[in-house]
Amino acid sequence: MKSTNSRAMEIQQVTGLKPKHFADLLRASQLIFDPSGGVFGRQFQVDLSVFGLSNHVIDNLRQLGQKYQYASPHIPIDIIWEQLTPETRSWFIDHKNIIWKIEEAFPARDED
Repeated sequence: MKSTNSRAMEIQQVTGLKPKHFADLLRASQLIFDPSGGVFGRQFQVDLSVFGLSNHVIDNLRQLGQKYQYASPHIPIDIIWEQLTPETRSWFIDHKNIIWKIEEAFPARDED
């Protein structure tokens, strides 16, 4: 059985994804799940279709964001990869360099 580290390296080699892409994806997922950052009364509407996100991908990312709502975005990449559906994986590979823009589409959170 392969170790977690070798699985992560394999994912990176096959997909071209780097740890920073996974951190961006996790931060975006957290925002998709809870755009208000837990602040009562704050509501935001962001049209995620402009990022090529289908409803299925949005649902998958929302589940990921819920699971890791308060986690650091630096979860091991093989753990995140296993939770992505094939459609989400494909979208992720195709859009890896613009995922950070999803975070920018939401109002800034006070993360201090």
